[in-house]
Amino acid sequence: MKFFDWRMESVKAGNGYHVDVGAFSTPIQGGGAGTILDQDQPECTIAIPAGKVIIPIRIHVTCQTPLIAADSDEAEILIAVDKTAVPTSYGTATTETPVNMHTGSSNTSGSTCKSATTVDATNPTLGLELAHVVKVGDVQGTAANALWGELSLLYEPITPPILVGPCALYIYWGGTVAVTGFAQVEWIELASL
Repeated sequence: MKFFDWRMESVKAGNGYHVDVGAFSTPIQGGGAGTILDQDQPECTIAIPAGKVIIPIRIHVTCQTPLIAADSDEAEILIAVDKTAVPTSYGTATTETPVNMHTGSSNTSGSTCKSATTVDATNPTLGLELAHVVKVGDVQGTAANALWGELSLLYEPITPPILVGPCALYIYWGGTVAVTGFAQVEWIELASL
């Protein structure tokens, strides 16, 4: 009798991976270490080489927004894919090591994972948008420094895309004011389907 769905069967086989962006109480500055989203300075990159396939199963991004500075300030999170290429340059970024979700497996990921890009990487062509959330501040004519409320995005697709390398998954957050955040990214990685 089987107790696991295909996701858990893949994790059980040692093909599930997890990477964190930001650690403990140290978030990543969004917007390419600035404010607004910067396409060539992602907060997370998962580059899938030729000969590998990944299926994203869960991405959770939570952001810490500052006080609203002015009416119509905005903060946002974007998850997107360059369907045809991996970066030829990662700019200045932190290398992340994916953890196998089966702690007894010796399998390792073939994907390259980077976070906190602060100097331009290869500018991706974002041909597939997986999820996007935008929050707009409204101080209703009162003084600035109002609170935003929560800014988070949980992507758990019922029908996840199959990303065949070479391609890359990108995660961004930022806004018209500085936004910091964290992400946890999980995927199934295979040699082929």
